[in-house]
Amino acid sequence: MKLNELLASSTGWLKGNGPKDDIVLSTRVRIARNLDGRVYVDRATDEDRKDTLNSAMEGIKKSDALGDALFLPLADLDELDKTFLVERHLMSREHLTDAGYKGVVIGEKEICSVMVNEEDHIRLQVMMSGFDIMKTWKMVDDAENKISKFLKFDYSHRFGYLTSCPTNTGTGLRASCMLHLAALVMTGQIENVFNGISKLGMTIRGFYGEGTEAVGDFFQISNQVALGHSEMDILDNLERIISKIIEREKDTRKKLLSSKKGEIADRVERSLETLRTTRIITSNETIKLLSAIRLGIDMEIVSDISLSGINEMLLLTQPAHLQKSVGKNAQPYERDMKRADFIRQKLGSL
Repeated sequence: MKLNELLASSTGWLKGNGPKDDIVLSTRVRIARNLDGRVYVDRATDEDRKDTLNSAMEGIKKSDALGDALFLPLADLDELDKTFLVERHLMSREHLTDAGYKGVVIGEKEICSVMVNEEDHIRLQVMMSGFDIMKTWKMVDDAENKISKFLKFDYSHRFGYLTSCPTNTGTGLRASCMLHLAALVMTGQIENVFNGISKLGMTIRGFYGEGTEAVGDFFQISNQVALGHSEMDILDNLERIISKIIEREKDTRKKLLSSKKGEIADRVERSLETLRTTRIITSNETIKLLSAIRLGIDMEIVSDISLSGINEMLLLTQPAHLQKSVGKNAQPYERDMKRADFIRQKLGSL
């Protein structure tokens, strides 16, 4: 598998074939680990980081935990390719900074991936379509068990797994779900929902995680602290909270459908018409319009477009994906025109 081949493949977490995928785009479970006896990333010299990168990559390869995986030192990638990986949620925006002696490993179907030398030596994640926290956790746990046969992780019998950030110490676990909460936003309930879950140890982020704003009614909800909590505590708590949010979003959609169907249908049809006729459009505007159409699909206002088709467009209209599809770097204005061309063609084929 090569990096450019990812462009032609459909990343697993956007297939729209998981449980409750009308509201939950994806579930992600990620664990942070550091290698025993090695200097942590924030205090490491270039030589330290180089040795850690080589050791980690070699150990992951020997473990075969990610199957027929793609091993990529970030120093070998240009800025476009690195941004492309961020857009596919295979690595974080933070991983772009100071990319020397960093790496990313991408497993088959892009379900499992590893960042090497991000904030910690290893950030192992599994990302799946829909809402299935326990299945996602099991895949992470299985992959970690395989890797730990070849790499020894820094562990304290008192504190658990040791991490660069104290809030991750213990399990090193961060679990999250990406939700489409269009009805709660439309009815002004979203603020109360967020205030409630923040009191329960959850945090809310945008489409691309930490440091990003919510666009198009898409929100990433995750646990805030790992220290002092077991894996099952974290996962059970998140599953319970997300289930309640899903139920509230579903109920709100039903009420909107009975009381404001005409208004919603008008919004959906206007969004479709804009995307079918526009000659220039920004990434953020595209996400907002696709969000409206996605709601229309669930409400059966739109019947000839699938959720997976909308999910795919959400990804492929991002700046780096557009530039890779046309085979060159492009200025923002040119990207906006290419995006409009792509959307018109895609909607025509759908």
